[in-house]
Amino acid sequence: MLDIADELNRWAEEGRDFAVATVVSVGGSAPRGPGAALAVDSDGTAIGSVSGGCVEGAVYDLCVQALQDGRTVLERFGYSDEDAFAVGLTCGGVIEVLVTPVRADAPERPVYAAALAAASRGEAAAVARVARGPAELLGRVLLVRPDGSSDSSGASTSYAGGPGVSHEGSLGGRAELDRTAVAEARALLAAGRTGTLELSEDGARCPGGVTLLVESSVPPPRMIVFGAVDFATALVRVGKFLGYHVTVCDARPVFATRVRFPDADDIVVDWPHRYLRRTATDDRTVLCVLTHDAKFDVPLLEAALRMPVAFVGAMGSRRTHEDRARRLREVGLGERELARLRSPIGLDLGARTPEETALSIAAEIVAAREGGTGAPLTGSGAPIHRDGGGRGSGAVGTREAA
Repeated sequence: MLDIADELNRWAEEGRDFAVATVVSVGGSAPRGPGAALAVDSDGTAIGSVSGGCVEGAVYDLCVQALQDGRTVLERFGYSDEDAFAVGLTCGGVIEVLVTPVRADAPERPVYAAALAAASRGEAAAVARVARGPAELLGRVLLVRPDGSSDSSGASTSYAGGPGVSHEGSLGGRAELDRTAVAEARALLAAGRTGTLELSEDGARCPGGVTLLVESSVPPPRMIVFGAVDFATALVRVGKFLGYHVTVCDARPVFATRVRFPDADDIVVDWPHRYLRRTATDDRTVLCVLTHDAKFDVPLLEAALRMPVAFVGAMGSRRTHEDRARRLREVGLGERELARLRSPIGLDLGARTPEETALSIAAEIVAAREGGTGAPLTGSGAPIHRDGGGRGSGAVGTREAA
């Protein structure tokens, strides 16, 4: 649901009734992961996707039905051996979809509205919904925030979930279940992950009849492109397309301009290593060094390779890489740190133009993030969709938010 928060937030602000179908779990070769959503409003307008096309029609009908009868349902879709054109996933996978009506007069509406508003503003928030459980709990919702802030609209109850934790809504007024759900949702939110949790009705952290779908919305990961060159212009566009908050940094003010980089979120004129040391980074941050100049590259990479970021890549020929590695050893970097450097940056696509090179770099970033090999799928026998890939897992069916 939160992956289409911008549009849903507009619908909520306009007072529209809508139903949202959200992928709860996947098995086998399913095209989209937990958290992927399709929504339908009372006029029949649809946004989003749960399967890339396989079962969209059937899910659309479920949303229309939910708007009519007000019922929350959990539906399973899988491959049909008898008729590949019947409703099902012809790719061979299985998905479970939670369909929830969000009417303007529903008691849970303020919770959904607050969650969608927070996600559309790029704020961290988690929404926990009951996907399986007693009938009176199905579809109940909690909004969990990491910083203790709360929205005054709708039902609001505070529990001692830990420092700086508050939440809105209630899972049927069951205090212990609420406390556990808040704590577990907060943990997934801190990791930026979406997934399911199995709890007992009394709030124990063990399977016992209640399945929660927790969707996390976190600020977009950062991509910092060092070097205001032509290749950077193309990479900025691709980075934005992939959902990154993209910053361009270069010490030369004549090149680091808004005219040259209209798609960048931020343009910084500073020495790259100095900016990197003062800006915020985390384990999702991607650093792309395109300066191709030792006086910029060496101090920058000396700092970058000692930081717990997701990806560090540098442009240049193999000869440039060897010279760069020698200089980095001279300033004290060890082989373990140097092994983190992806240089020459990008996958071997035969790229020539800035746009092709940007695609090559982006492909390596995605492969590194997801644990992909970069090899052609044709004849490889490798799974097309990885369950969590290189992102790790902290809950059943977890998936990092983007």
